[in-house]
Amino acid sequence: MGRGRAKAKQTKVARELKYSTRNTDFDALQRELSGKTDDAHEEDQNDDYDDGYDDYRR
Repeated sequence: MGRGRAKAKQTKVARELKYSTRNTDFDALQRELSGKTDDAHEEDQNDDYDDGYDDYRR
């Protein structure tokens, strides 16, 4: 019991997604799918393992 409200909300969300007309940025979608971004160069410079103590370890 109590599933009716949850199912109704899921149905409402699904209908909104299916029938809503949103402006799609196809250029941004193409960039995302091709893996090319403007921030790709900045991401290469950021080191995930850099915790700020590299200078002290040396």
